Amino acid sequence: MHKSERLFQLVNLLKGRRLAITAKQLAERFEVSERTIYRDIESLQDSGVPIHGEAGIGYIINDHPLPPMMFSIDELTALLLGSKMVSAWTDPTLSNHAKAAIEKIEAVLPANLKQQSENSPYLVSSFNHGKQQQAFSASLRKAIETSLCVELHYQDVNQALSNRVIEPLGLVYWGGKWTLVAFCLLRQDYREFRLDRMQSVTVTQTSFTKHKEKCLEHYIALIRAKYANQCD
Repeated sequence: MHKSERLFQLVNLLKGRRLAITAKQLAERFEVSERTIYRDIESLQDSGVPIHGEAGIGYIINDHPLPPMMFSIDELTALLLGSKMVSAWTDPTLSNHAKAAIEKIEAVLPANLKQQSENSPYLVSSFNHGKQQQAFSASLRKAIETSLCVELHYQDVNQALSNRVIEPLGLVYWGGKWTLVAFCLLRQDYREFRLDRMQSVTVTQTSFTKHKEKCLEHYIALIRAKYANQCD
């Protein structure tokens, strides 16, 4: 039996029990050595599966959600594709977390699903998402999470340069380009700023407050209404 298939069955077996089962019993069940079971348990624990217990006493899984390998191939395709997008298109911190998630999912996939995953027709390109944009994305994400104003040096479509102080509300990927949705203090209105046109980003220590008429959800609602009216 391939290791990935054994891990899959091991998780299912532990999830289906109310009482702990020893490594010796598991070894007999899967016809492998106890040492192999110990390595399998450690591998699953490292991948985030909450297996409780210890050698000589036994192991059990309590209240564990549906593991990744129980997803259908279409669900796995969606999860892996989304993780690869995050890995390729966001800031280094989120990218590393996405890569770790991909490794955890792929580590416990049964052989047949792993093969189908490797043959996925989707490819996520990291072109046009350079280190500078990633650095800006990281700074802006932190500013959004902490509600801090940002000083932005920006070049518009006509290559005109400007300096703005903005209240960052959200990062939006429209397809091809990342944009920052913000409330511009100069214009006293919402504005979008493309990350690839930003010259510098400085997070200040000035905080701001979001409310129902100044937030990302409100801006998206206005955009939807605008396009709905144009289609009528």
